Amino acid sequence: MKSDLDALMLETGLDGLLVTGAGMHNPSLTYFVGPAHLTFADLLKKRGQTPVLFCRAMEREEAARTGLPVKVVDDFNPTQLLDQAGGDTARQRALLLERMLAETGLGGRVAVTGRADLGAGLATLQHLGRALPEVEFVGAVDRLDVITRARATKDEAEVERIRQIGRATVQVVADVANFLTSHRARNGVLLNQHDEVLTIGEVKRRINLWLAMRGAENPEGTIFAVGRDAGVPHSVGDDAAPVEVGKSIVFDIFPCEAGGGYFYDMTRTWCLGFAPDEVQRAHEEVLAVQQEMCAALRAGTPFREYQKRTCQAFEARGHPTVQSTPGTREGYVHSLGHGVGLAVQERPLAGYSDHNLEPLMPGAVVTVEPGLYYPERGYGVRIEDTLWIRPDGMAEVLAEFPRDLVLKVQGA
Repeated sequence: MKSDLDALMLETGLDGLLVTGAGMHNPSLTYFVGPAHLTFADLLKKRGQTPVLFCRAMEREEAARTGLPVKVVDDFNPTQLLDQAGGDTARQRALLLERMLAETGLGGRVAVTGRADLGAGLATLQHLGRALPEVEFVGAVDRLDVITRARATKDEAEVERIRQIGRATVQVVADVANFLTSHRARNGVLLNQHDEVLTIGEVKRRINLWLAMRGAENPEGTIFAVGRDAGVPHSVGDDAAPVEVGKSIVFDIFPCEAGGGYFYDMTRTWCLGFAPDEVQRAHEEVLAVQQEMCAALRAGTPFREYQKRTCQAFEARGHPTVQSTPGTREGYVHSLGHGVGLAVQERPLAGYSDHNLEPLMPGAVVTVEPGLYYPERGYGVRIEDTLWIRPDGMAEVLAEFPRDLVLKVQGA
């Protein structure tokens, strides 16, 4: 949680943080400023002190709405600094940052994070390092990525925002189900009232519209994969393809608050009209494992232990898994889940690795998404929900939606 940040900085020997980039779709900066409409800004945080936000004059009002102390970089006379830098924009930015550091008294060991052009950022830091040899700039990776580590658990306000985007998500999923079932089937595909074939692309366009109407957006896209495509976990589906009946549809939706705030993540598998016997069995098995893992989640247990249990559950049902058959492309081929927050995938992770020992903590928000994939047999099945590890250590699904496989359509 954000309240842990100073302790994490002390633990890792960091004196400060430099977070840079746009205010939207930039998780490290959004963590402090919210989805603020800032085309570019810098946030400097000295350990134990309130962060200071530096912005351009034209965005000072947007910056002020964050509630943070604001400094305007125009006051440093960037044009004069560009002349001083001989027209070198990377050196000009280094001169600006040098003044920001002096303004906030930030020095020592400073972790750098955010989203910016890698080449320009590297050149800037090289200039800055030569100008300030007493300051050590380090990449915010692994243990030094204290912002990501803090984000691994959420406070009540964050959980409520995720719950709200979850409610919007399930409303859109219901819209999609109603939209599909309002069509009729003929010759194995859905047709509208004008006898036009419904395509996957049309479904996705509707999803984007319905999300926007509820104050959400879809920056990572949507998975709506049918038949063989459903058997490849991250196949998004072919927009030009028709929506077919009697085939598995993996519908994975992971929107966020408009402007790049908190995400939600859920998946349902549907068959329109009817389900083949093999898909029905696979759905029953995936649902049983998903329900078992959701009920079992507890604070204090490493997330990876549930991945191990999931593999064992599928192996007992006769399926290959990443544990029994590393590298398999059939059966259970991925990890059980991941954290959800300002990024659709963040810590904690459920991957079964000797390096992944962190336990689930109260405040964690994670997905549970087992699946079975058989692309050469023409199907895949995944069921996913987002859960919060409550202060009592128990898990709670943040937005419920039915997990039925078959959606009835006329003519199928």
